[in-house]
Amino acid sequence: MYDCVVIGAGIAGAVAARKLAEEKNKKVLVIERRSHIGGNCYDEQDAYGVLIHNYGPHIFHTGMEDVFAFLSRFTDWHMFGHEVVAKVDGELIPVPFNLNTLHMVYDRKLGKAAADALEQKLIGAYGEGSRVPIMKLRENEDPDIREIAQYVYENIFLKYTMKQWGQKPEEISPEVTGRVPVLISYDNRYFQDKYQGVPKDGFTPMFEKMLAHENITLQTGVDCCKRLTFAENEIYLDGVKFTGDVIYTGALDELFDCRFGRLPYRSLDFYFEHYDEHSYQGHSVVNYTVSEDFTRITEFKYLTGQQDANGTTIVKEYPFAYSGAEGEIPYYAILNEENQTLYEKYKALTDGMKNFHLLGRLAEYKYYNIDAMTKKAMELAESL
Repeated sequence: MYDCVVIGAGIAGAVAARKLAEEKNKKVLVIERRSHIGGNCYDEQDAYGVLIHNYGPHIFHTGMEDVFAFLSRFTDWHMFGHEVVAKVDGELIPVPFNLNTLHMVYDRKLGKAAADALEQKLIGAYGEGSRVPIMKLRENEDPDIREIAQYVYENIFLKYTMKQWGQKPEEISPEVTGRVPVLISYDNRYFQDKYQGVPKDGFTPMFEKMLAHENITLQTGVDCCKRLTFAENEIYLDGVKFTGDVIYTGALDELFDCRFGRLPYRSLDFYFEHYDEHSYQGHSVVNYTVSEDFTRITEFKYLTGQQDANGTTIVKEYPFAYSGAEGEIPYYAILNEENQTLYEKYKALTDGMKNFHLLGRLAEYKYYNIDAMTKKAMELAESL
């Protein structure tokens, strides 16, 4: 009945399924364990009519024209330059730390002339417009630049990182700490990509349109382990040998019952609150980099453009270590050599299955932005 089976209806699975169904004329079965499509991008209106992101804020951003063109087939966009601020000593400062942040902090501490001199030192050392990882900035030999790095480290990175990851920045992969660099520019945007925004009507309608194809059969609320079995490098669908392609986007350790031990992830608890007022914080996202047990507060109307909504809905995020307990969701792979070695043991179990493909954050045990995941799904589908 099917040429391909795709496990998971998040961005990886949905993009791959659409490309295979439409461009390769494949009959595709999409199996999703959750009761909804869209993965962690899933959004819906809450009881007050505010469009919320159930699994935390997701902002699409890319400079890849083919990715933007592909997704734009299924949605119009609410475009904006996403800005984030951090609450430090009662003041809201732009993050990533940039030249605006520099002057907000050092004009007051040292005077504008001294702050101007610090700006010129940063530009001279790294070049205007550059992005400098905090750990690299701390290695600079100039004591003034190291002092800036220490301020950023202590007030923006250290406590936030320990809350988010349960580790100090020094213990975390540079791939992670480098995601929020120091910007040598006056650009307050969190991302510098050409296209930034969210689907105009929401992520969920975009996924619905993407999966609406005559060659796609979608089943939600179904655990793939109830349908698929593996024996001697062969794949069986409902007990019958399946020779088509299988794209798996779920957690790889859980596919094999965590036989070598569970891969470590960080998870999140979300606490939603609604207020009968126009605005709660005046910003889409405020990071709490020094105080509070939560990492950030998102006010959704500033992401979705719902400025005419009655009241406002926010969400607070509390990170914790993923245990695999019911209801927990693995969000962020903890990237280090030990965990990568464990992942490779699981991956080796699939090496003999020539038509079995791993795709996505969980299946590949790495971090992807939405655009990078879309691109990789497009490329995989094209290669099959």
